Amino acid sequence: MTDEATALAPAVQETLRGWHRFVETKNEEVLRPLFAETTVFRSPFVHLPIPGRPASVLILGAVVQIFENFRYHRMFVSGTHDVGLEFSANIGELKLKGVDLVKFDSAGKIIEFEVMIRPFKALEALSTRMSARIGPELAKYKTAAA
Repeated sequence: MTDEATALAPAVQETLRGWHRFVETKNEEVLRPLFAETTVFRSPFVHLPIPGRPASVLILGAVVQIFENFRYHRMFVSGTHDVGLEFSANIGELKLKGVDLVKFDSAGKIIEFEVMIRPFKALEALSTRMSARIGPELAKYKTAAA
């Protein structure tokens, strides 16, 4: 971990290690225990937050299958329980940049995960692929959030 990361609570550091393991392995069994049951996912597509661990696991499990050449570049730390993770990836020929804003509870579980992506053309491509992969299942969680 970087010097900045050592300012994070030890439980948060452990969850971040698990997060990076998930990104490397794409194994949802690694992902599931990182999230609090009451976590909230904030999507770049939906204006309302999507509640619950199952929705977050569904969404992030699909995203890691769609992104190609995914890499984190920088981590920004705020206090002991909040991080921003800058990333890049491809969707086919489209290159994208993004930021994951992640909040953790005192036990180190993820309680909020917000994603921002640019450019818009890459976001549209991600939306199309996400809809094809998990659209009907995700719709149930969006309806619950409304």
